[in-house]
Amino acid sequence: MERLFSRRLAWTTAENDLARAEAAARASGRPLLDLTVSNPTQVGLHYPDEEIARAFADAATNPYQPSPLGVPSARAAVVADYARRGVGLDVNQVALTASSSESYALLFKLLGDPGQTVLCPEPSYPLFEYLARLESLIPRPYRLRFDGLWHIDFDSLDFTDVAAIILVSPNNPTGSFVSREDFDRLAGLAAEHGHALIVDEVFADFPLGPSADAVTAVAGRPSPSLVFSLGGLSKSCGLPHLKLGWIATTGPDALVRGALARLELIADTYLSVGTPVQMALPGLLQAGASVRRQILERVQRNRQALVKALGAHSPCTLLPAEAGWCAILRVPEIMSDEAWAGTLLEQDGVLVQPGYFFDLTMGATLVLSLIVQEPVFAEGVARLLARVAAT
Repeated sequence: MERLFSRRLAWTTAENDLARAEAAARASGRPLLDLTVSNPTQVGLHYPDEEIARAFADAATNPYQPSPLGVPSARAAVVADYARRGVGLDVNQVALTASSSESYALLFKLLGDPGQTVLCPEPSYPLFEYLARLESLIPRPYRLRFDGLWHIDFDSLDFTDVAAIILVSPNNPTGSFVSREDFDRLAGLAAEHGHALIVDEVFADFPLGPSADAVTAVAGRPSPSLVFSLGGLSKSCGLPHLKLGWIATTGPDALVRGALARLELIADTYLSVGTPVQMALPGLLQAGASVRRQILERVQRNRQALVKALGAHSPCTLLPAEAGWCAILRVPEIMSDEAWAGTLLEQDGVLVQPGYFFDLTMGATLVLSLIVQEPVFAEGVARLLARVAAT
């Protein structure tokens, strides 16, 4: 039977130990404090339902408009949203997709041939391996190093037969923006080797404090290389269920024009973005501003609560972050992060993610979601710290 299926799917579908333990706990009816939730529609935020409904109602009578890169009014709305962040773009630099994952898939088709590699940051969200392999590309990691701040480890970059370089800024879960120095150096190397940068900026709307040396909007920074910057409704507006992402293409004019002409051909093959969500986009971006504000305030309050709970003498250390929805907590290395996560689940009913899920290699680390409802977050942290103190 295995010979029926593509080798692109040659990864295990078995659950890991922590997933099995979580499933068993939920099946038993045992209440859990879930500090891993990343779906903003499930954490008690107030959604402007009337505004969202009105945005779709106003768009409902529009005929189907098969525009491969997106209907002009929707692309103009994305340009206006970039202007909110101080970035000037032209409508012709923007392409719409059904999601950030589809943005990656289209760009991998644009840039890569089967068997080429995609350079992916580590630590980061564990999605790139699947996205790359589904396009018959091979993910190759490069490291981010931590010395109090996160930096690209340029010695870990291998440019052999590379299709593209992925950069996530702010990174998930480290919460680190790429520094100006690192971005300029990476863009220079990409241009020198003839590669494009794919920069995932989906968490850029959630800064946690001033970042003097950070590139907070890659789409607005000049680059000698071709740069594709990714955004979407899922994170910036807390609307993952409405399925709309975008790609902003910047860099040398000739490369931008060549890329968009080819990207239009690829997008025209699928035409995956629905007309209603495109026509509703101006209203959705306006409505999503209140959700974005709630998320940012929630993240800031939970992080402040975590700092306060740790105090000055805790054996745990909260790593610094500049943006995003996650907190990385270093815990004593008396056991592995996987063992800590299992113990917290089984003994305390607290669900956290072990750092190895994200390829964190700095001892025992746990990753917590900061968009969890505040009472749940506070109780979960209290149980976590009590378990550390008792172990």
